[in-house]
Amino acid sequence: MKKGLPLLIAVGVLLAALVATRLVGNRYLYFAGYVIFQYVVLATAWNILGGYTGYVNFGTAGFFALGAYTATVLILAFKAPLPVQIVAGGLVSAVLGLGIGYLTLRLRGVFFSIATLALALVLQTFVMNWEYVGGAKGVSIIRPAAFPPFASYVEFLFFVMAALAVVSAMAAWWIENSWVGRGLAAIRDNEEAAECMGVPTLRLKLLATVVSGCFMGVAGAPFPYYVTLVEPVSAFSLDYAVNSLAMPMIGGTTTWIGPIVGAILLSTAQQVATVTISSELNLLIVGIVLVAFVLLAPQGIVGLVQRLAGRRRA
Repeated sequence: MKKGLPLLIAVGVLLAALVATRLVGNRYLYFAGYVIFQYVVLATAWNILGGYTGYVNFGTAGFFALGAYTATVLILAFKAPLPVQIVAGGLVSAVLGLGIGYLTLRLRGVFFSIATLALALVLQTFVMNWEYVGGAKGVSIIRPAAFPPFASYVEFLFFVMAALAVVSAMAAWWIENSWVGRGLAAIRDNEEAAECMGVPTLRLKLLATVVSGCFMGVAGAPFPYYVTLVEPVSAFSLDYAVNSLAMPMIGGTTTWIGPIVGAILLSTAQQVATVTISSELNLLIVGIVLVAFVLLAPQGIVGLVQRLAGRRRA
């Protein structure tokens, strides 16, 4: 792919999102679009560690909720604006990623995955007993009425999440096409061999954990204004951990575009199912689609397209 093409795509997405806020009158579409872009950020963030490096992270909900509760504290204490909440949520989650990565990245396989899952459970237990943010019952957040030039704050949130999705995708593209991406791929393929060849494996894994955690926290920061009632059950929902893992696997884990394709297809299907059938079917849809792709297209949609294109050229 030409170097300038991802930038043109990013600008096009932002312009399309901005135009949509002027043309679309149905507010539900903004909420649905927000969720789709949110999962683009989460799937891309997960793939930086899980796809590029091969370390499967089950703690997505913990990093996401940490960003959400960082923003909640800033709202309650200082009434901080959304950009400050996003930066703070990303920084706090990045610091947590650095600390947890330093402690757990020496573990491999299922042991690392269990450690990240335990992290999310520990954070949830802590938040449920923190009265300042409402504990288990949650806390209500007043969403601003509007944010000029947008007609409503919901439109602004939709545009902000679209911008965050673009930033996360650009970061993943840069990582994949830089020496960092080549080092992470070497770790994924054979970590012992990579160490013997002089690849700084621990530093690269820490970098991947920090960047991945940062974007997960960034995705969670606008959450309080989106739901207006922040509670541990919704912030630490299992959906985030399952979807952020399934979407890259469905789209393809070895390229930056794979998580985006998987997130758009799967989250759109979930939004349609929520409106037409039932919201309880979301995880069932994820499970069925994931099993189908593991059996029929283990390299994901992007890998399948690349393989078919290679056969045609041959």
